[in-house]
Amino acid sequence: MSIRKDKVSGIYQIAISPPGGGSRIRCSAGTKDRQAAQEYHDGLKASLWRQAKLGEMPDKIFQDVAVRFLRETAGQRDYATKQRHVAYWRGKFADRTIRSLTSDDIVDALPTHRIYQKKKPTPLTAATKNRYIATIKCMLYLGMEWGWVDKVPKLPRYQEPDIRVRWEPPAVITRLVGALTLEWMRDAAIVAVATGMREDEILSMQPSQVNLDQHTAWVTHEEAKSKHARSVPLNDDAMAVMKRRLKTAGRYIFTRDGGEDVRVREIDRRAFNRACKLVGITDFRFHDLRHTWASWHAQAGTPLMVVQELGGWRSFKMVQRYAHLAPSHMAAHAHTVNFLAKSESEKKIAA
Repeated sequence: MSIRKDKVSGIYQIAISPPGGGSRIRCSAGTKDRQAAQEYHDGLKASLWRQAKLGEMPDKIFQDVAVRFLRETAGQRDYATKQRHVAYWRGKFADRTIRSLTSDDIVDALPTHRIYQKKKPTPLTAATKNRYIATIKCMLYLGMEWGWVDKVPKLPRYQEPDIRVRWEPPAVITRLVGALTLEWMRDAAIVAVATGMREDEILSMQPSQVNLDQHTAWVTHEEAKSKHARSVPLNDDAMAVMKRRLKTAGRYIFTRDGGEDVRVREIDRRAFNRACKLVGITDFRFHDLRHTWASWHAQAGTPLMVVQELGGWRSFKMVQRYAHLAPSHMAAHAHTVNFLAKSESEKKIAA
């Protein structure tokens, strides 16, 4: 029989032979109602006929897209984030066909708050919502490449605030570093503000990526945000940290004090925030050490194109946010155009 009732669960099961031959398709109707199961059977049979006779694409459910998407993106730098986003969207659309998804469906299903175990939920920022949208758009575009969907619905992009540039002067950063009680994190902070390296780039660093004789470290393309490998000059502060840590380093240079030789995924936010509070700094994150490094360079007169290369920014636009801190590079050209002072000078010469 093409429709039968499971004796244990009571849910109807369907078995259909596709037109033109092929393996018999067996699946659950997902219902205990005979009429609903029959309607599901008839719809599936009609869909198989249209695929065989009219060349229509098969209807894939969101679950199919999610599984293949995760399989094909495995190993990517932001894979953990993709897993989290996909898990959320699967909870919303797992059994929906991807062709049936509309822009309204996706926008209405967007998360609105970040949930904590012991804290009140906080509203999601526009940037976080955009990342959830970016993930499902990527999934649907890949589905279109696979021939599973004809088009991707147009989705909004929420307005994000301007990129913040938060920095502190050397005296404050010195006190902050001294207030960090965890040695490995104190060393990581020194390297961050001495080289401008990102958190992931520092924590993933292995001994083979450092050459003390050349005062140089290397960031691999796997860990670089721009996906381009680069060399990082080490100043005296960074060299002092590297020399000390390389003496006892295993696979990774920065590991937890007294802990296993495994990669630290992120700094201890609570310990960092406690140190900030202790020295009277507010609204300051570990990544702001990178902003601080770039700001110091700009104020010292380092050309912004050099700062871009040192920091591994792919776009010069990202470095221009520090331009206001380096007015000296424009001062030499300020006197190129004038008229009053020039007129007075000409009068004196004529007299």
